[in-house]
Amino acid sequence: MTSAAPDNSRNRADALPKSWNPGEVEADLYEGWVGAGYFTADASSGKPPYSIVLPPPNVTGTLHMGHALDHTLMDLLTRRKRMQGYEVLWLPGMDHAGIATQSVVEKQLAADGKNKEDFGRELFIDKVWDWKRESGGQIQGQMRRLGDGVDWSRDRFTMDDGLSRAVQTIFKRLYDAGLIYRAERLVNWSPVLQTGISDLEVDHKEVDGELVSMRFGSLNDDEPHVIVATTRVETMLGDTAVAVHPDDERYRALIGTTIYHPITGRQIPIVADDYVDPEFGSGAVKITPAHDPNDFELGLRHGLPMPTIMDKSGRIADSGTEFDGMDRFEARVKIRERLEGEGRIVGRKFPYKHQVGHSERSGEPIEPRLSMQWWVKVDTLARAAGDAVREGEVKIHPASQEPRWFDWVDNMHDWCISRQLWWGHRIPIWYGPDGELVCLGPGEEAPAGWVQDPDVLDTWFSSGLWPFSTMGWPDATPELAKFYPTSVLVTGYDILFFWVARMMMFGMYVSDDPVLTAGKGDQKQVPFEDVFLHGLIRDQHGKKMSKSRGNGIDPLDWINSYGADALRFTLARGAQPGGDLSVGEAHALASRSFVTKLFNATKFALMNGARTGDLPPRETLTDADRWIVDRLDQVRADVDTAFDAYEFGKACEALYHFAWDELCDWYLELSKVQFAESDARAESTAVVLGSVLDAVLRLLHPVIPFVTETLWKALTGGESVVIAPWPQASGVATDDVAAQRVADAQRLITEIRRFRGDQGLADKQKVKATLVGIDEVGLSGFAASVANLARLTEPGADFATTAEVEVRLSGGTVTVALDTSGAIDLDAERRRLEKDLAAAQKDLDATTAKLGNEAFLAKAPQQVVDKITGRRDVAAAEVTRIGARLAELSAK
Repeated sequence: MTSAAPDNSRNRADALPKSWNPGEVEADLYEGWVGAGYFTADASSGKPPYSIVLPPPNVTGTLHMGHALDHTLMDLLTRRKRMQGYEVLWLPGMDHAGIATQSVVEKQLAADGKNKEDFGRELFIDKVWDWKRESGGQIQGQMRRLGDGVDWSRDRFTMDDGLSRAVQTIFKRLYDAGLIYRAERLVNWSPVLQTGISDLEVDHKEVDGELVSMRFGSLNDDEPHVIVATTRVETMLGDTAVAVHPDDERYRALIGTTIYHPITGRQIPIVADDYVDPEFGSGAVKITPAHDPNDFELGLRHGLPMPTIMDKSGRIADSGTEFDGMDRFEARVKIRERLEGEGRIVGRKFPYKHQVGHSERSGEPIEPRLSMQWWVKVDTLARAAGDAVREGEVKIHPASQEPRWFDWVDNMHDWCISRQLWWGHRIPIWYGPDGELVCLGPGEEAPAGWVQDPDVLDTWFSSGLWPFSTMGWPDATPELAKFYPTSVLVTGYDILFFWVARMMMFGMYVSDDPVLTAGKGDQKQVPFEDVFLHGLIRDQHGKKMSKSRGNGIDPLDWINSYGADALRFTLARGAQPGGDLSVGEAHALASRSFVTKLFNATKFALMNGARTGDLPPRETLTDADRWIVDRLDQVRADVDTAFDAYEFGKACEALYHFAWDELCDWYLELSKVQFAESDARAESTAVVLGSVLDAVLRLLHPVIPFVTETLWKALTGGESVVIAPWPQASGVATDDVAAQRVADAQRLITEIRRFRGDQGLADKQKVKATLVGIDEVGLSGFAASVANLARLTEPGADFATTAEVEVRLSGGTVTVALDTSGAIDLDAERRRLEKDLAAAQKDLDATTAKLGNEAFLAKAPQQVVDKITGRRDVAAAEVTRIGARLAELSAK
């Protein structure tokens, strides 16, 4: 590290703006980093690798606060590792978002009175690509605003040719291994989108519906009949049984018989199944296997017919009733009205609140529907994903999330991977003219006249390959050799079961692929070594952010108002493994204040000649110098420990309090006296202050990169803090004596300040005083600092002690004798104290009365009683203190 002359430091201080205005500098700083190639990974480097793949945001979307949190934490990790000497790859990209993207383009066509069928599949897909090229850059612009240090040269898209090749390869391998099959199963069906959708694309909302109880069988009470209840009357057109519990005595005689269905007129069986809760309702339930997940499973167990009575648009079809052609909701009303007319409705609750799944994209209630789809057999894949965590190959942070992980992967159902869309990776299955079927891999061609399956793959299928497909798999590439497996996956715990599980399943399936293991021995290659799961972002009241609540925050609004650093610090400071974080305007303002404090402190230091260089011999340093250097060492160690454990909030708290409380509020103030002592002391102080600031700026850089870049370059004259080395331990033993002296000086100054406040003295008003016993307690070296920071002046010939403050320190007691005559407006001080006394007395009376109320004490929780007791004690102490002070003033 080279030293710069103090006058050069002052010149660099002049080069800094008068105040920190992030909007004026952030864009240029970011483009400068990109242009310099700081974020471009070198796969041929001899440095140890560190890699993260960006969870690909949907190409249709914009970054929300959850994305901003993800990106901040990933950027923090990669910036720190880069400074620690790693070859870092943070690989960006976007997801093609099949349903969302197709919906956007279809809406555009609808505005012109067109639909996708007017263009045909190929022309429609061309239009989607056109839209992607026009709109796909929005997220990239937002990432730049946030400061994402990604390798833009390796930007990926899930529909790129290379990634498409990976999709075809893995599909064929799974198909040939018997792990992909075609079957008719129940799926979440969107009548608007006319495709099956995943569980992740279903929002469950509480709605006002109706619970209708109806009579099956005879209307004669002496003849066989049962009462069943449903919230979806229209599905009764597909009923194929009534189920009861096998131990329910009410229905024992009916089990195995049939009963009359009041709409279809068919006789349907009464079956016994443990699934039925005999305590709920009548204890009998109608079974519609093709339109209810639980009924489907029961239907399989009992071999029931499974007629589908709705078409793809949600209209009744092929039921053989007068309701054919009706929309499902119209049919619900018409069927109920017919049953009422026949006297079969025995009860109706309306409104009846219950949970209904809705399509996330199109908003309508989803329809469980039996459909021919492609599936992945997940049992062996899920078991491998679970074993990778059990055996420690992949570590989940926090470990408290592991039971949820195991519960999911150990009980996973087969995965429906087909979607009835045009935009996406088309299923590589081809059908021959005589019913033949073939699965084709990359480069393979179907015989003439064969037709490809019209469906596309679930978006999660291609994004499940993300960690290795983005690096060139199935080909051997320098990126795979250097950067795979990736180091850590950062994401929210809410998609642990969806995206993370799929990446683990696919990653473990190809873990022994020679392309991935080449040069790495026989050990299987996991997709990532660590999984860090953060919580959800909530508003300042702890409520989940959502469009419907109107409490969402656009991260760009905060960047525009407070700067990217303030946004990033707010998010990182609140991030703990697995824990949700609440944020609001107050948090952003506090973060902006911190950034401003750091800027002002560095500018002050530069104006006083602060510079970097080798520290002077330790024996020549003051107690304050040794204390701040030692505290930096301790904080650096705490920050490293926290970052290594993904405890971002803990690391940020340590840096915040060290930078604000210790460096700015104490050492900077103590340094003012040292700068004025002598040229030699000023020179030594300049290097200590500059070196500590240098390290603090480097420690903070991963979290707040823009302001630290500006300040670090001004302080050191270096090229960029992005490529500066991460601070290391000094290796010097902590000076506990110096630390104790500083602590004693801080206590002495604080107590004098508290006394001044109690006396109503203005902050800048100086008071004559003497410090009796300061030499005896070992604080003679701090006498000038105490006087400066406590606003004390030398006593003159007319000094008269009007007040004394005794401060007990580790080495004894210092008595501060003060002459406050003429410094206090006695009448104003009495009025202030009388107002404070009245407020304290009111609180004392209220809390005393409440604690004297036996009825209250009998009902109130102990923690409430303790809180009120504490308030009473504080109020009582205040009444005593203020009363004594008023008595003193009355004697004057």
